[in-house]
Amino acid sequence: MAVSVRSQVSHPLDPLGPEEIAAASKIVREQRGLAESARFVSITLHEPPKDVVQSFKPGDPIDREAFIVVLDKVERATYEAVVSITAGEVRSWKHVPDVQPPIIFDEFLACESVVKQHPDFQEAMRKRGITDLDLVMVEPWSAGYYGDESERGQRLLRALIWVRPDPEGNGYAHPVDNVVVVFDLNANEVVRVEDYGVIPVPKTPGEYRPEAVGPLRTDLKPLEIHQAQGPSFVIDGHEVRWQRWRFRVGFTAREGLVLHTIGYEDKGRVRPILYRASLSEMVVPYGDPSPTQRRKNAFDAGEYNIGALANSLELGCDCLGEIRYFDAALSDTDGNPVVIKNAICLHEEDYGILWKHYDFRLDTAEVRRSRRLVISWIATVGNYEYGFFWYFYQDGTIQHEVKLTGLVSTAALPPGEKSPYGQLLSPDGLYGPIHQHFFNYRLDFDVDGPVNAVYEVHSAPEPLGPDNPYGNAFRSHAVLLEREGDGHRVIDPLAARYWKVVNHNSLNKVGEPVAYRLMPHGNVLPMAHPTASVMQRAGFMTKHVWVTPYRPEEKYAAGDYPNQHPGGAGLPAWTAQNRPIVDTDVVVWYTLGSHHVVRLEDWPVMPVQYVGFLLQPFGFFDANPALDVPPQHLVNPNGHGGQCGA
Repeated sequence: MAVSVRSQVSHPLDPLGPEEIAAASKIVREQRGLAESARFVSITLHEPPKDVVQSFKPGDPIDREAFIVVLDKVERATYEAVVSITAGEVRSWKHVPDVQPPIIFDEFLACESVVKQHPDFQEAMRKRGITDLDLVMVEPWSAGYYGDESERGQRLLRALIWVRPDPEGNGYAHPVDNVVVVFDLNANEVVRVEDYGVIPVPKTPGEYRPEAVGPLRTDLKPLEIHQAQGPSFVIDGHEVRWQRWRFRVGFTAREGLVLHTIGYEDKGRVRPILYRASLSEMVVPYGDPSPTQRRKNAFDAGEYNIGALANSLELGCDCLGEIRYFDAALSDTDGNPVVIKNAICLHEEDYGILWKHYDFRLDTAEVRRSRRLVISWIATVGNYEYGFFWYFYQDGTIQHEVKLTGLVSTAALPPGEKSPYGQLLSPDGLYGPIHQHFFNYRLDFDVDGPVNAVYEVHSAPEPLGPDNPYGNAFRSHAVLLEREGDGHRVIDPLAARYWKVVNHNSLNKVGEPVAYRLMPHGNVLPMAHPTASVMQRAGFMTKHVWVTPYRPEEKYAAGDYPNQHPGGAGLPAWTAQNRPIVDTDVVVWYTLGSHHVVRLEDWPVMPVQYVGFLLQPFGFFDANPALDVPPQHLVNPNGHGGQCGA
């Protein structure tokens, strides 16, 4: 059954559209004779090999393939398929033994409904004075892996409980602590209800909606952004062109936003920088050893498909200015297409001074204002919101920033008690446990071509001696990372440490290899003991930088299926091979950590916290690439630019 490709598909990396998703699920269902018990975990583009993409020319035929993960809930089996939509055939079908794919939305809904009907759960609620189960929030958390052999082969969740004060109230202000429901998703039944003793449910309200917070500020004046001639970027299908930048936009259920073929036009040609950049994995380990909290270690990408949890963004709320949106096409569990409208937001914004110099001898000044291109998406994972923002600057810099907000995952203490593992949020026992967030990014570099190498650079003072008689000398030292075993690195801000990806075959005007550098911002290491389960399962978070040779199948830092996996997969396993990483196609994996000691000011809704990193040109250009940015009076002759730079 051949299927005609969408007319709007213009490039091999265009994400699958709704009709392609529907066609792919139909092909695999019919040709593999899937049972009614089969559920589609994800349907996404099966990306073509790099050589196919890099040799592609407009008008060339495009073979569209889908990669599909299927869960058969009766067989308790996971399958992977590659389907040619173009040829209408299943090209590969593989059973993947002893794994659990990500939890799917249907399972969330089923869990809550079944749990509320279970007599042991109802009894646990009655013991705490809760009789209206319609107000109860059953929140499914991943079960993790803790060595219990009786759980092997079962597809489990550990549900935690909150209760709303009314149908519209904030349930996270009222945790029903010390109750954990273990739930079998395949059997759709409660395994057991764990009750560790009654802790009174905190009663203090925690509302944050306008009608609940009292009088609102009245001194904010309108702030409107209007570009009379429209934005400066151009969108062609899924390709974005802005200033000198060129890149392609993709989206997957697991990773969310994916950026492809990032390059910068320099002297008439687009020079490649990154072939692919995406969120690879994230994990949120909690530091409280209490019965309810100790197994909270959510892998939001590999266990929950964070991309499928993307928000539909709203103009003036999530994004401000002259906005353009991209939709995200995903699949539901029956293989039907689901479109998240406005999942990705694209706009440009003023960002202060780009560069400036005042010549006091001549009494002249040259100043340029900076703009940056912003491409972003936001996901809601239960209580938390994560905003993922990529910024492109006119000087060739790329910045990534995660904005963390939403509601903290709360717990309860007996009245009058405090915990060393969290912050008390109300006098009647509500508290926010200490926790961390770790994000791993897969950065497939392509600095002026696919043959790259990585140096670690640090600075140090020179010893006193003939070369440093006055003690003022210090310099940077670059160490080549030759094999994977050399590429397990951590930040060192006291030594100004960064990492430089170079192309030894491409030299700048002073005869040095062109490069981009990875500049860390604030970061942390995990606080859990090395023997802790989460440390085994999320080994990637023990190092900030990993370097591997490119392998298309190595995409996820914690392995393909971290759900209930005992650990050791992904980066720790791959890098144990100690493969060479010099002058080859390299991938840099950066782990970004946020340490959240909860504050009173984080309640009832958390102001945004920021973490991120920079990718900066380092000898990639022969001079400042933003010299040609015009002065403001030429950009906006009727505005407030004055004669700066005139």
